[in-house]
Amino acid sequence: MNGILNEQSLIYRQIEKLIEDGILQGSYAEGEQVPSTTELARTFGINPATAAKGGNRLVEAGLLYKKRGIGMFVADGALALLRSRRQADFAQNQLQRMAKEAGSLGLSKALLLELVSAAADREGLV
Repeated sequence: MNGILNEQSLIYRQIEKLIEDGILQGSYAEGEQVPSTTELARTFGINPATAAKGGNRLVEAGLLYKKRGIGMFVADGALALLRSRRQADFAQNQLQRMAKEAGSLGLSKALLLELVSAAADREGLV
């Protein structure tokens, strides 16, 4: 598990995001086991209860499931569900902020779309 925890947000939420990012990046495939609470606690030097809270929230969200005595695993459909949630969040939060800022800068809709398209081309997006 790659990542560094910081003091900018709650630790259990950072654990959630690290696992979510691992699912999105293909590090954890559907049906595959994710790091255990003990592993997370040891890796990041945190309380096991804090690590468990991050994992349990992902179980509640339908992204992971538990096998008693074995650990937590990526649920079927987790990748699609996570992408859908993140896309909605992106549209709701980041795109709205960007459009508002573009408006305050006097950018036209056409110019904004042109700039977004150029940025997407640079990033190799389809």
